[in-house]
Amino acid sequence: MHSIGNIEILKRHKTAFLCSRQVPALIVLQCYDWAIARRDAGECVISGFHSAMEKDVMHYLLKGSQPIILAMARGLKQKTDPHLLPHIDNGRLLVLSPFEKEVTRVTEQTSYLRNKMMMELADEIVVGFMHPDGQLQRLVYEFEGIKKIHNLHTKGPE
Repeated sequence: MHSIGNIEILKRHKTAFLCSRQVPALIVLQCYDWAIARRDAGECVISGFHSAMEKDVMHYLLKGSQPIILAMARGLKQKTDPHLLPHIDNGRLLVLSPFEKEVTRVTEQTSYLRNKMMMELADEIVVGFMHPDGQLQRLVYEFEGIKKIHNLHTKGPE
């Protein structure tokens, strides 16, 4: 595993947040409320922050001071995104990747492996939304009974 930032964050209780790319409107506010509650409680969240919803969750989390883990579905970038540097410098952000730096493209396979790594590292898993029969649903089923899994949604797409 490759990393940039405060590796000590891995010792904290971690909640993985995953969400499909397409999210019903009803779920959006639930995800925002969840992110704000985690931020206000100072809880550590690990996510790929790749889908639009995951990026929105990161936006809310970055407004707090709690630790965050960004899991990459590619190798670490040569240059870290400038908006992330202050959070790395103050010790609240850890960027992880299971891939060598030569892996420069995000694919369905690298996303799957990244998500699996996050779920293995996490103490509990929160799913904002997952499409029936999608890759995320198959991965969540692998972890049922192994990890505590919370779904913010209870219905299929609307």
